[in-house]
Amino acid sequence: MREETGQVKKPAHEDTLQESIHGVEKKHLPHILCTTNLLLHGIDVPSQIRHDNTLSRPLRDYGPKDRVDVIVTNPPFGGMEEDGIELNFPKAFQTRETADLFLVLITHLLKDGGRGAIVLPDGTLFSEGVKTRIKEKLMDECNLHTIVRLPNGVFAPYTGIKTNLLFFTKGTPTKDIWFYEHPYPHGAKSYNKTKPIAVSEFDAEKKWWGKPDTRGGFKGRKESELAWKVTAAEIIENGYNLDIKNPHNSDTGPGDPDDLLAELESIRTASRETLDQLKSELATALASQT
Repeated sequence: MREETGQVKKPAHEDTLQESIHGVEKKHLPHILCTTNLLLHGIDVPSQIRHDNTLSRPLRDYGPKDRVDVIVTNPPFGGMEEDGIELNFPKAFQTRETADLFLVLITHLLKDGGRGAIVLPDGTLFSEGVKTRIKEKLMDECNLHTIVRLPNGVFAPYTGIKTNLLFFTKGTPTKDIWFYEHPYPHGAKSYNKTKPIAVSEFDAEKKWWGKPDTRGGFKGRKESELAWKVTAAEIIENGYNLDIKNPHNSDTGPGDPDDLLAELESIRTASRETLDQLKSELATALASQT
């Protein structure tokens, strides 16, 4: 850690490093693995990694001192929080789906001008209901400038759900969104545990990325067979559906099985949310009669 960064050169630097590592881990075994890993890397007392649920803290309890400049995260997706966790969030964004709650939390924690990057499944892009309101909040409060659409198998064998990288800057609303379709390497049809995605594959995105301009865009970006731009007005008109297919791809088949499965899971999630809401309203009604 110290050798790789080259920043720890004095005792004061070491003290800063020891005090700067914080974290929260919900599950017991990963928490133990995390603290053990920190000990092996010279963090003497890794007590700042708490065994807790990040989402259990009410959103209103976060103040200016909790704001940060950068958040890069791959939150759990497809998981459901226990009853009551959603009550820590404003009513309009209450859901038990973990990834959705983390997206609300991240946009809240960023400072104005702060940058965020998050991995989200396809279901978040096209689903409605609470997800629509969360996407509206994201686009109103942040410049959601880029979505990199990843192919199938990136997280194999843990899940086959297609995922996306969302990049945004807080403080100004979204005007345009650039999409980039990340292709498989030449000759590959999927990723797996023995042939995972490689960092070097993103060299094409880095070359295309360009430099930020004063209007919230990027100089030098051009449309291609892998890149295209959509206005925020088009997204809003389409009900905040961010599942924008590559217009340069002529494939008009019945649909990708992974997309269809993700859509089915989205429908199931919406059904669970509706059922939970009905249970809550029934419990309230019964309580008022006693």
